[in-house]
Amino acid sequence: MSRRRLRSRWVISIAVLAVSLAAARTSTAAEGRVKVFILAGQSNMEGKAQNALLEHQAEAPETKDLFKHLRKDGKWIVRDDVFIKYLGRKGGLTVGYGSPGRTGMELEFGTVMGEHFNDPVLLIKTAWGGHSLFKLFRSPSAGLPSDENLQKELEQTQTRVKRNNEKRKRNDPLPTMDDIKKPYGSSYRNMMSEVKDVFDHCGELFPALEGRKLEVAGFVWFQGFNDQWGYAPGEYASNMKHFINDVRKDLNAPKLPFVIAAIGTSGSKPAKGGQLDVRNAQMAMNDVPEFKGNVKAFRTDLLVDKAAETLYPEWKKRFEEWKKVGSDRAYHYFGSAIWYTRIGRASGEAMVELCERK
Repeated sequence: MSRRRLRSRWVISIAVLAVSLAAARTSTAAEGRVKVFILAGQSNMEGKAQNALLEHQAEAPETKDLFKHLRKDGKWIVRDDVFIKYLGRKGGLTVGYGSPGRTGMELEFGTVMGEHFNDPVLLIKTAWGGHSLFKLFRSPSAGLPSDENLQKELEQTQTRVKRNNEKRKRNDPLPTMDDIKKPYGSSYRNMMSEVKDVFDHCGELFPALEGRKLEVAGFVWFQGFNDQWGYAPGEYASNMKHFINDVRKDLNAPKLPFVIAAIGTSGSKPAKGGQLDVRNAQMAMNDVPEFKGNVKAFRTDLLVDKAAETLYPEWKKRFEEWKKVGSDRAYHYFGSAIWYTRIGRASGEAMVELCERK
């Protein structure tokens, strides 16, 4: 399927989204604007720091100062000037808007936005674990992979189905080429549908924002783990450029500030292989001429929580110590509340810089 044909599949839905956003910007129903920021990516954008860890570190003498700006009278602040919609959840920004029972970078990012802007802030988070830029987040102008690569994917998938049928004595149908092509771009489309839905029903979702003008003010991308293998690392830079340009086109925001939290799950250890390739591709967006002044990528590995990193190899043997510093595996930044908070702060500071330039 050509890039032109692939994009045509989304023309109607994207046109509707553009109209919806334009209408929201020109509405005069009430004074005031809402600064809307879209947070997208995979599991690390979901957020993997357990709330129990946050509770401990917010009270522990050695770490409580890192979180004191997020608390009042011994409780977590629920902001009335920063709102968040994360798939099925919505409300004032506070802890718990990560994966179930967890928190991510959105807490500190939203706090930075709330402190910077006089207007209310709305975060729309669209994140799904294990979704690659190569496939599920692939944007329209990137088109499909080469026919050769698609054929290989078809053959490999058919082989797996055959083996599973034999092993389990099943008779599942073999996938077709249409079945292989269909998932490409599905997360991109779902992301745009979620944004459109929030714009269309903002007043219902957040009564405090009823009648205000919604302004798409920025986009944060925190992703990369599932692009470390196969053909994906070599395509990442190209796919990232297409993604940024398509997001801006489909949101009718040509110079939309775009922040990239580059993959850094290797922490203090040197990145290598596909992870290094993906990180380099993400950081290379800083050097794309048309992105100067409106895109900023930063390295998350440099923000590592060394306490969690040091203890992680023995987390099972020293679990009572471990649960005071980490709450997940290395590929989820150890589930470190400190590391996710640092990433949120860095993302927020980068966004403020881009917004001020704009």
